[in-house]
Amino acid sequence: MICLCIETAAARVGIALTSDGRLLAESLLDAPGGRQNALLMPELQRLLDLNNLTTSQIDLFACATGPGSFTGVRTGIAATQGLALAAGKPCTGVSTLAMLAMNLPHAAWPVCPMLDARKNEVYTGLYRTDEHATQLTQDCVIAPADFLQRLNGPTIFVGDGALRYQALIRQTMGQNALFAPLSHQLIRPSSGCLLAEAALQNGTAVPPELLLPTYLRLSEAELARQQKI
Repeated sequence: MICLCIETAAARVGIALTSDGRLLAESLLDAPGGRQNALLMPELQRLLDLNNLTTSQIDLFACATGPGSFTGVRTGIAATQGLALAAGKPCTGVSTLAMLAMNLPHAAWPVCPMLDARKNEVYTGLYRTDEHATQLTQDCVIAPADFLQRLNGPTIFVGDGALRYQALIRQTMGQNALFAPLSHQLIRPSSGCLLAEAALQNGTAVPPELLLPTYLRLSEAELARQQKI
């Protein structure tokens, strides 16, 4: 089975292709200023060409559905929906936090992925990682100090939010605060392929029209509308 995963929820374009769990290709490109739209399809075509594949040969389409950038999440979902519809194949959404947690498979301690959500908050949750990522808490958007109060015992932190609030984490948790190496800080779409294949086996893949975002927070436009009511 050939799986494609797209990750545009962060400020980059990530694409991975796997075949029966074996990595064929993976690409991570910085995309500052919302350039995901311009970079995504040319880079996808390049990876397909390198592997002598077409989108019609892909069996499962996956993408990061958030949390993350509102525009970035929509970009990845729209591209995945279009590709899956054209190919007549199923698709599945993958949590960006679960993907980030899977940078540390078979970790001895719980893994806490943290993405900077701005406004002095983080997108975060707590996971156990073995072959897959199992939620120990619900993903949420929260002030980091408040979330840290919920944690007990050694915890491994990963992600740009963990790096931004590293001093606070160390101050709060002391020796129980462990940090992933810098080489493991980026969201990897290859982990998304792994999680997407598990979702397909568990019967939770969906038709393209049911692929939905996970925002955790209202957009600025929605907040503005609420304030006017």
